[in-house]
Amino acid sequence: MVSDTNCDGGGAPVPEADMTLIPELDIHLFNEGTHRQLHRHFGAHPVDEGVRFAVWAPAAEAVHVVGDFDDWSGEAALTPQGSSGIWSGTVAAAGIGTTYRYRITAPGGNRVDKSDPVGAAHHPAPSIDSYVADLDHQWHDDQWMLQRGARNSLAAPMSIYEMHLGSWGRTVTDGRRFPNYRDLADPIADHCLAHGFTHVEFLPLMEHPFYGSWGYQTTGYFAPTSRFGSPTDLMSMVDRLHQRGIGVIFDWVPSHFPTDAHGLAEFDGTHLYEHADPRQGFHPDWNSAIFNYGRNEVRSFLISSAMCWLDRFHADGLRVDAVASMLYLDYSREEGEWIPNRYGGRENIEAIDFLRELNEAVYAEHPDIVTHAEESTAWPGVSRPTYLGGLGFGGKWDMGWMHDTLQYMRRDPVHRRWHHGEVTFRSVYMGSEHYVLPLSHDEVVHGKGSLLDKMPGDDWQQFANLRLLYAMQWFQPGKKLLFMGGELATRWDWSHDGTLDWSLHDIPMHQGVRQLVADLNALYRDEPSMHLGDTVVDGGAGMRWVEAHDADRSVFAWLRTDPADRERPVLVVINATPSPQYHYRLGVPQAGRWVELINTDADVYGGSGMGNFGGVTAAPLDSHDQHQSVVIDIPPLAAIAFAPES
Repeated sequence: MVSDTNCDGGGAPVPEADMTLIPELDIHLFNEGTHRQLHRHFGAHPVDEGVRFAVWAPAAEAVHVVGDFDDWSGEAALTPQGSSGIWSGTVAAAGIGTTYRYRITAPGGNRVDKSDPVGAAHHPAPSIDSYVADLDHQWHDDQWMLQRGARNSLAAPMSIYEMHLGSWGRTVTDGRRFPNYRDLADPIADHCLAHGFTHVEFLPLMEHPFYGSWGYQTTGYFAPTSRFGSPTDLMSMVDRLHQRGIGVIFDWVPSHFPTDAHGLAEFDGTHLYEHADPRQGFHPDWNSAIFNYGRNEVRSFLISSAMCWLDRFHADGLRVDAVASMLYLDYSREEGEWIPNRYGGRENIEAIDFLRELNEAVYAEHPDIVTHAEESTAWPGVSRPTYLGGLGFGGKWDMGWMHDTLQYMRRDPVHRRWHHGEVTFRSVYMGSEHYVLPLSHDEVVHGKGSLLDKMPGDDWQQFANLRLLYAMQWFQPGKKLLFMGGELATRWDWSHDGTLDWSLHDIPMHQGVRQLVADLNALYRDEPSMHLGDTVVDGGAGMRWVEAHDADRSVFAWLRTDPADRERPVLVVINATPSPQYHYRLGVPQAGRWVELINTDADVYGGSGMGNFGGVTAAPLDSHDQHQSVVIDIPPLAAIAFAPES
């Protein structure tokens, strides 16, 4: 596919027959909608003769590169390449570090200055300028890259620490407003390893003009935000995290983009990247533009953006934001505010095709990565392969589990008996997708309160309920995701302009929650039945109910099992009331002693210390369709896990 041997646009320039032009094959693939590596051709690339610039602006009457190389005189004109819509040319006076922008002469003669849509780096807002980036980084993560397929597999334990880089790392910035990518690598690794997380997921690090958008209003789809450093600074951070054994997932937003004048909106004076009709091209939820997924060049642009983060920055995965808003033409719209598809339906056929093409492309070139969809509806087959009619994602956020579980846990325990189904309902659909169980940033912002603040009761009960919430997350099948601060049991909701309350780190009750998260992650990692059945589709063999109907006492019990039945099962028992349950009999599949693996009411976590003296012994008495059973004392507002003694 790629004729340009200057693989990634950085480092030493590489000679080519005519570095002014984009190769014909790449033009064909771009216009066809199948190009996957635009970042190797478009944007600004150092060559022997200077810097080659290339930009797509088919309706433009003229395109100039203006910058500090010619004191912003605007004399460097680009040349159209046939009828492709691409303008390209080489500027001899430019080089690595050159600041530039495109001056587009739109139809009718109006001129507008634009940032480079495929630029590798941009100056910090409020500047709209791009710059020619040095992308030369010597990677040292070979060992990680060789084994990451196993780390990302459906059968592997995946526990994700979601974080907003700016507000997490402010404590290590020596008073600077923003930390640097390099400075944060080891502190992030230390924190993740101390708490047992396998991956870190960053809220969007793509360039965005408005810091308060948390990165979800992206203008630079190929450039890391310069607030935290250069592209090579980000490479260094990812490299170091990999060396320390931590995977990296980037949040990525192909669903919408901001209408800032220097960005993609009306790029060449026409609605180039977005639909012209606001019923298709404007998103009412975010006051932003919607990509025209039916346009070939837009699909090439977006798929290449995804590929860039996997290729150039060694990302281990992408979390795709707001997928539901892409799938439905009437998303957040009333009657008359949307246009049906060609069959009269509400499904966005072009977006569906794009998502399938996206997943087929990234998995074809990087089969050892993972894509996760934030999809909040009952759309079928989000995480099924495309050859089976699915969208092809590696996983789907289980927003239903998040909503139902938080709703249940926020209730006063005296009322939980009437809402038992909010916990058990998940078993109806649990085997339909490969799920990620998220307690994400969206649950602790905009006055929603922290997770601790959502819990009912006095101070002790709030902490006990929070520990129970985490146990319910870790003990259910599915990959885990926790937003930063959840492990600290922060008392306030998150603000991007603040920082985490690190003063809570070693306060006993908060330290107990941190210890529990670490121990849950260790159990999840070390006990095969806790993760081998995470993503069993059409079988549900990763979990089997033992007691799902005791609403009067708000008790739940289930087994986590290995689908191949080679590993020992784990019995999970939950008491969602502040009243201890004594001598509670549960059927189990094996005789002998069942040892206690974890008890969220243990002293070390800040609990009351009630337990079962390290384990219980099964007796040959029938219960719950089993011929063996155990009798357990269940602590208040707590979860306990047992397994047959090895």
